[in-house]
Amino acid sequence: MNATIAVLTFLPLFTLAFAHFLWALGYTWPIRSEELLVATVIGRPGATRLPTRWLILLRAALLLGASVVAVALGDPVAGGASLDGMGLALCAFFLARGILGYTSWWRARHPVEPFATLDRRNYSPICLWIAAGFAILIGMRFL
Repeated sequence: MNATIAVLTFLPLFTLAFAHFLWALGYTWPIRSEELLVATVIGRPGATRLPTRWLILLRAALLLGASVVAVALGDPVAGGASLDGMGLALCAFFLARGILGYTSWWRARHPVEPFATLDRRNYSPICLWIAAGFAILIGMRFL
């Protein structure tokens, strides 16, 4: 059961890391243009370009690290308290991001379509899924 939850938490994180890595290299996958990619993944009024490639690469590395933590948490005897702490921090981060996506404050900051709709339908639920995965993995380590 641990391995299944670890994989189901790892997969969206790794996919996000892969997409960010491609964006850092200048690709716009899976979107056809940078302008549409910005509207799809940032959704902020006036935003016309992605952040610097180094910042996107940093995000890719952080997402990849989070995916590794998810896999490591799948082993109930690996890592000890430091791994548990990283898992809790990641759980809190993704839970906060998932909840933020449904607030009026977030909606006012990111109203551009298609981001606004995709955030409510996909991005926020994925963050909540990831947070739940980390919470379950951590909880299973103490059972």
